[in-house]
Amino acid sequence: MANVIRQRADEEILDRAAALFARHGYEHTSLRSLAESVGLSKAGLLHHFPSKEALYSAAREVGDAQARAVLERLSGVAPGSERDRRALELLTDIALDRPGLVALAFHAVTRPEQVVIDGEDLITGLFAIDPAGGDQERRVRVVGALAALAVLSLAANHAGERAAWRPLIIATCVDALGHPGPPTGARGTHQVED
Repeated sequence: MANVIRQRADEEILDRAAALFARHGYEHTSLRSLAESVGLSKAGLLHHFPSKEALYSAAREVGDAQARAVLERLSGVAPGSERDRRALELLTDIALDRPGLVALAFHAVTRPEQVVIDGEDLITGLFAIDPAGGDQERRVRVVGALAALAVLSLAANHAGERAAWRPLIIATCVDALGHPGPPTGARGTHQVED
């Protein structure tokens, strides 16, 4: 039980720290502001993570692990609208659950050279884009969909409307990719099942 409590505390710390790193950048985020954001003293924060660098690295690692998990869950889904929708559903669920991590990831999406996991371009992997190909429109649409996902999921969290906004976020992102969607009344509100 103590390990579960510690893990949840660490997840909360990482999410809030990721939000601060995204907002202020690594250099302009102090240990003091990180500790205050999670209601700890600097010493208390350092008990969980030995340094600001360790905290930043851990936040990036958690984000990378979540992206790898999404890639793994998409491994059997052929490229196309079904894969795109599934990727957006999975990413939306993560974004609504961990707004700080999505803010940090969004910060990276605005600098595409940083959106790499284990040497693989995240956008290329999730949305099955040929890395050598020249489908610029597709890449722009994917980046636009991810930007919309990030902004809308952060707004949904801020408004306390995660469940109500989820199907609308997904529909908006699918529309950004140029896929026809189901009629508005046919969109469900359920989270993706494992």
